[in-house]
Amino acid sequence: MTTISIINGPNLNLLGEREPTIYGSLSLEDLNKEIIAKFPQIEIRTFQSNIEGELIDAIQDARKWASGIVINAGAYSHSSHAIHDAIKGVKVPCIEVHLSNVHARESFRHHSAILPACVGLISGFGKYSYFLAIEYFLASASKSA
Repeated sequence: MTTISIINGPNLNLLGEREPTIYGSLSLEDLNKEIIAKFPQIEIRTFQSNIEGELIDAIQDARKWASGIVINAGAYSHSSHAIHDAIKGVKVPCIEVHLSNVHARESFRHHSAILPACVGLISGFGKYSYFLAIEYFLASASKSA
């Protein structure tokens, strides 16, 4: 069975309230519910923290049970070498996602410190960024089965 860890970083707990013209009006709770409802055939565990070390703990924990990690590390994506190292250290394939198109925003968002440790990046498709990442893991699992 495919098992996915969805890890969300700082400020994503404010989805639906924080800059809805950029991030949309869906709350994180509703986003998680939609993701789980869309993929009932797999186990999905969600986690959110504003604390870098807790995100690292969640990545490390996922090595025990997850076949894939979908991570929106928020602003930590652009600066956290510690999260990069955690992703590399667990050897669980990881996809970086963002709700907004980070390359159409401020220049500091154009660089990702974690991307070199990830399979790829999906950005700019709102909640569908998460859906597309999970679809990738499902397609990968079916190819190896």
